Amino acid sequence: MHTQLMKTTRVLTLGAIAALTIGLAGCGTTTGERATSGAGVGAAVGAGAAAATGGSVGRGAAIGAGAGAATGAATDEDDISLD
Repeated sequence: MHTQLMKTTRVLTLGAIAALTIGLAGCGTTTGERATSGAGVGAAVGAGAAAATGGSVGRGAAIGAGAGAATGAATDEDDISLD
């Protein structure tokens, strides 16, 4: 029973992370907006990866947020165009 609960929790967590990632993927025209949306997407991906591999979700989210924010701040609006 405990194993089934853990699997269900992971599936729900990954689903929520995927929804958040899709929602934030197109955000950001200024450097601050790109850094913020990059942090959100990075946190979601980091938490998802940690949940899928059995690691610390909080630590994965923190590492992902840092990497995403740095990437978002380092890019220019012309570097990445979703149009």
